[in-house]
Amino acid sequence: MALADGDFATDRREHDMRSALLDYWNRIRSGELGALPAVLGLISLVVLFAALKPDTFLSKGNMANLSVQALPITILAMGLVFVLLLGEIDLSAGVASGLCAAVLAKLITDAGQPWYVAALSAVAIGIVIGTTIGWLVSVLRIPSFVVTLAFFLGLQGVTLKLIGQGGTVPVRDDVIYALANKNMPVWLGWVLAAGCAAAYTATQVLRWRRQRVRGLHSRPLEFVLAQSAVVSAALLVSAYVLNLDRAPSPLITLGGIPWGVLLAGVLLVVCSFVLGRTAYGRHIYAVGGNAEAARRAGINVTRIRISVFMIGSGLAAISGIVAASRLSSVATDAGGGNTLLYAVGAAVIGGTSLFGGRGKARDAVLGGLVIALIANGLGLLGTSAYLSYLITGLVLLLAASIDALARRRRSTAGR
Repeated sequence: MALADGDFATDRREHDMRSALLDYWNRIRSGELGALPAVLGLISLVVLFAALKPDTFLSKGNMANLSVQALPITILAMGLVFVLLLGEIDLSAGVASGLCAAVLAKLITDAGQPWYVAALSAVAIGIVIGTTIGWLVSVLRIPSFVVTLAFFLGLQGVTLKLIGQGGTVPVRDDVIYALANKNMPVWLGWVLAAGCAAAYTATQVLRWRRQRVRGLHSRPLEFVLAQSAVVSAALLVSAYVLNLDRAPSPLITLGGIPWGVLLAGVLLVVCSFVLGRTAYGRHIYAVGGNAEAARRAGINVTRIRISVFMIGSGLAAISGIVAASRLSSVATDAGGGNTLLYAVGAAVIGGTSLFGGRGKARDAVLGGLVIALIANGLGLLGTSAYLSYLITGLVLLLAASIDALARRRRSTAGR
């Protein structure tokens, strides 16, 4: 007996390019926007600032500076994606990154510890902070807003005690300094870019082949190849731009992809794999979508909640290390100010829902680039600081509005 369309017949139907594009359009109409708004925003910002400042915005030096400028916020937002997927919030992530950076700096400068001991200790402190927050939220059932607000205030006090009021601790370790201030060899950048492009294409094609062999629903091969071509082109063009010699003098050579970009890329691959290819990742989406249904399905909701705060604070520690590398120092206000707001904004602008259950690690990268583009472009235009805050706030409000409207459309469409 043939399966009805309401059963699993749709998982085995033949799919051509036209039907794939039609399905994609229907998903957009029903509120499944994904990263589309962020991608369109990125393209619009690049075109706008390139038209207003063609000589400086698209310069080789500014493109390299932009990639490094986005790193701390992007990595911090990557950790917040895990928290937001459960519909929770971590207001302490920014100051946690500052505290972990302070621990790193003190261990290197005052205690004379090697960089790897200091870095591992900083990340361990971040994980301990996340574990404590997760336990208070999951076991004692204190709202995450209250818990993380308390940590937001308390951790600033710990950082102030550690460094001293008005103080600054320099970070002079060569390895830590190289993260945001040194570049990998040009040949290595090309090898990594080409390898990543080939690996991504091979992964997508093998996934398509497995689906076809098992008779499951799959996108047409043309669609898969087109998507792989776009991603590969983006990787190779980025490598080309960053590998260009951007030295101000012909007597020296300055080119190559910053080491911090490689670190962010590795974290993106790991986080994407965890969320998209593991049972743990599926459990996160399940709890974020409906915690009670997930609990009845046998998922340990308490453990999942604690773990996402651990991941969020662990990545916050790495973000703090990169920020310390970029500034070559750590001050008492490290991770404070607008750091958290920009990171949350990056995740939401990239496509992660504030209501939980929807989002990907790539959202942090896309949103982080949008935030960095706004700050970088407005800085080149010489606009007043208040305009930068206003425009960034309006972009975040627009992203949140799109998220709310898309959620309403999904609810109407029964998704």
